[in-house]
Amino acid sequence: MNRMKLAATGLLVVALVVFLVARVYEGAYPWLGYVRATAEASLVGGIADWFAVTALFRHPLGIPIPHTAIMQKQKDRVGRILGNFVQHHFLSRTVLEARLAGIHPAQRGADWMRDEVNRRRLAKQMAGGLARAVEALPEVGVREFVQRSATAKLESVQLTPLVSEVMTVAAAGGRPQELLNEVMKLIAASLKDGHDSIRERVRLESPKWVPLGLRDAVADRLIGGVERLITEMLADPLHPMRKRFDGLVHDFIHRMQTSPELIAKIESMKADLIGHPVVEELVASVWEKTRLAASDFRADPEGTSLEPLEEMLAGLADSLSNSEELRREVDGFLSEVITSLLEQHRQEIADLIAATVEEWDPAVAAGRIELAVGRDLQFVRLNGTLVGGAVGLTIYTLSRFL
Repeated sequence: MNRMKLAATGLLVVALVVFLVARVYEGAYPWLGYVRATAEASLVGGIADWFAVTALFRHPLGIPIPHTAIMQKQKDRVGRILGNFVQHHFLSRTVLEARLAGIHPAQRGADWMRDEVNRRRLAKQMAGGLARAVEALPEVGVREFVQRSATAKLESVQLTPLVSEVMTVAAAGGRPQELLNEVMKLIAASLKDGHDSIRERVRLESPKWVPLGLRDAVADRLIGGVERLITEMLADPLHPMRKRFDGLVHDFIHRMQTSPELIAKIESMKADLIGHPVVEELVASVWEKTRLAASDFRADPEGTSLEPLEEMLAGLADSLSNSEELRREVDGFLSEVITSLLEQHRQEIADLIAATVEEWDPAVAAGRIELAVGRDLQFVRLNGTLVGGAVGLTIYTLSRFL
């Protein structure tokens, strides 16, 4: 801005020198009248525009001429106008939505998180913030809050339809048969390891008059029969007992959907589970692990591994990059949140701008505004000098021929 001021003032000085020289020699050289008229008009135009530009920010030559130093006298009004302008033309929902739509924050965020250095930095910041929050929270209050929240959530969920749906999906994928295989293998191993215990139990439960050898034979036949049945079922995917098991599973699923008695029984089991001390112990255990993890991170941020959190961020980045629908949903969510927040508080933002400008010292405020736009205003002075000269030359020329 200072260079532009120097250029504008320099051009004005040149016009003054040219005017003086032309005025002195105009009698000897009549054609210098054109030069003198041009320089004279340039002086008038340049000085007028210098006065106008200077009067915006201060008193010209320090003289308190009325309607000068406008920015110093009207800074509070300028602040209010600026705040209202920002409020109505920058913070309107239409403008914000259009601007945010062109930014594509979800895609930008995904691209940023795909970089390992960025992920590590973000993970460290997130972990630090969570650790500080965890340490600041009261332990007893948090545990009670988490337990109440978990209990309320479980109470609001109908367990029977959820279990029924899970079992339906599992049955469609053949999961019950896989479970049956594992159960049969477990029974077979138990029979093998507990052969002597089963034989002893049969001896004790049989009548006293049954010979001991017969008791052992019955036990061996029983164990052998079960083992043969398990072997056959494991070898034959189409074994009748497998079909019977599938039928029992489907019948149980159907009863969960239609039987009020079974539904009530399952919901009663859910209520018993919610009130069981194990739920409170689970909440306490989770909170204790969270608190210890936060303490470890705060004690040694560099030595604590944040790999799980970094992997989660990498997975989020991949999901956003590969799913246009997900990106659209995230963009819509962010746009709605940011737009609603700014629109809701745009009056406060306008008031903040006005209050900030009002607190400025008048001379400081004028100086800041001049620094922002003063360079362009010096072009007004340059143009005033040049255009004034052109107009003066035109008028003088016309007057010579009229």
